[in-house]
Amino acid sequence: MSKLPYVQKALMVLFSFLLTLGLGLWLPEILSAFVKLFGFKEDMVTHSIVLMYLLFVLYLAMPSLPRGGSVKVKDKAILITGCDKGIGFALAKHLHTKGFTVFAGCLLKDKNGEGAQTLEKMKCERMKVLQMNICTDEEVRQAVDFVKTQLKEPEKGLWGVVNNAGISTFGEVEFTSVEHYKEVVDVNLWGTVRVTKAFLPLIRRAKGRVVNVASMFGRMGKASHSAYCISNYGVEAFTDCLRYEQQRWGVKVSIIELGNYIAATGILTRDHVESIADRMWNEATKIIQEDYGKAYFDRQTMTMKSFCSSSSKDMSLIVDAIHDALTSVYPYNRYEPMDAYWWIRLHISAHLPTPIAYWLYKH
Repeated sequence: MSKLPYVQKALMVLFSFLLTLGLGLWLPEILSAFVKLFGFKEDMVTHSIVLMYLLFVLYLAMPSLPRGGSVKVKDKAILITGCDKGIGFALAKHLHTKGFTVFAGCLLKDKNGEGAQTLEKMKCERMKVLQMNICTDEEVRQAVDFVKTQLKEPEKGLWGVVNNAGISTFGEVEFTSVEHYKEVVDVNLWGTVRVTKAFLPLIRRAKGRVVNVASMFGRMGKASHSAYCISNYGVEAFTDCLRYEQQRWGVKVSIIELGNYIAATGILTRDHVESIADRMWNEATKIIQEDYGKAYFDRQTMTMKSFCSSSSKDMSLIVDAIHDALTSVYPYNRYEPMDAYWWIRLHISAHLPTPIAYWLYKH
């Protein structure tokens, strides 16, 4: 859990208490009025409260089980981007063990990257490693051609694409250059769009799956994360629109909203934070440096380093969520693999009135 000021923790506990108290006092009255209006029995109030509470607990506690059963994995192939390390690397090995043919796209294959070499050493016909820079039209086209030549029955298409490749960053708006905004969005958003468009004809033929890996910061903002949030908000919008469009083709589209898994994925390290901070401070104008001050800037940098250190190191929730999105007959539209703190914060930010969420999390 992120470290919060004691006052803020106390306010969150007070808010939870008042919410519970309100529901306990007002909900029975509302339900009583409802049953009287429609002529139901009075004892239905108690039953309704118990049922609502049971459903809520089940919603929070129930693991993601395949709905409608699982699809047959045999002869199905999946393309995954960003398999050099982290989630993509772990997912490629996991799906391979489950029987999928895996096309593992690696940015550093041509440079003998460690992740690509490790996957190639598996020497299995169901593990195919390919060079893939998702920011390059030519390499994406080459990836499509490679997949087509490797599929046993290309006319039946490709079962799934997992858009996992991405980068992370930090920095307040006045310290973040426009070029850096473009760099982050080019990978996280335009890379997802580019790969999806390129492989969509194959996915449609298979009536398959598109799974986009994004973040909780695609549905809520956070100080010093504007570039990252912008890119993930875009992925959210793209995924929702694509889901509507592909319904008529039988293609299922899901998004994975990650919590804080920086330590597990290695997407941002303390050393990387330090290098980004040095660059931002040196590139800032004199007036920005004077107005903010080095002490404030250093505190923000330390906060980001703490964010990296406090993150989860277990990727099993992520891998399980993506596996479910690829294999359930009726996959969820959204998956939220994250700890309780971030899950609560996400839903408060997404569903409660903005002033309340802002008041709770503005520090």
